[in-house]
Amino acid sequence: MAPQPEINAKTESLWSILLTFFKVGAFTFGGGYAILPVIQQEVVENKKWVTQRDFADILIITQGMPGQLALNSAIQIGIRLRGTVGGLVGALGVTAPSVIILLIIAAFIYPVVRHNEYVQAVFYGLRPAVVALIAAAAIKMGREILQGWSAIILCAILLVIAIVSQAHPILILLLGGLAGLILSRRYF
Repeated sequence: MAPQPEINAKTESLWSILLTFFKVGAFTFGGGYAILPVIQQEVVENKKWVTQRDFADILIITQGMPGQLALNSAIQIGIRLRGTVGGLVGALGVTAPSVIILLIIAAFIYPVVRHNEYVQAVFYGLRPAVVALIAAAAIKMGREILQGWSAIILCAILLVIAIVSQAHPILILLLGGLAGLILSRRYF
């Protein structure tokens, strides 16, 4: 029997995992999908902890889990790197900046600037920037993942279904998985 590959083949330090996800959490505005390009840049391109394909698989898994995308991704990547402890450290790293920043804002800043027109204008400009970051991440991932016309057409169909029906993301993922089974015909 062939030896099974270790899940935690990489031996990244827990400190490195903590700092990387702390940086992701500290320098990303918008949460949710807006954090994708930052996580992707750090774990795929800078640290090379996972491949682009593995990152896409992690996103698929985290979409089906309750909770925040950034948190679930940090946990999954941490687990791949250092097991359960790595997952916990990744979770701590990505959430700690938000907690610290929110406490500072709630206690000291928000009461002073909540009606300031300049602050409102900055937030008005940040909203489109978040959408642009999400679109950039989607395009970058699409180039890597969508290979062949059937994948491109399936993506377009699922996008239309998601937009028109406003179906739950899990339903879209299930439809995509079912379509993949049917299109590959390996299981029928």
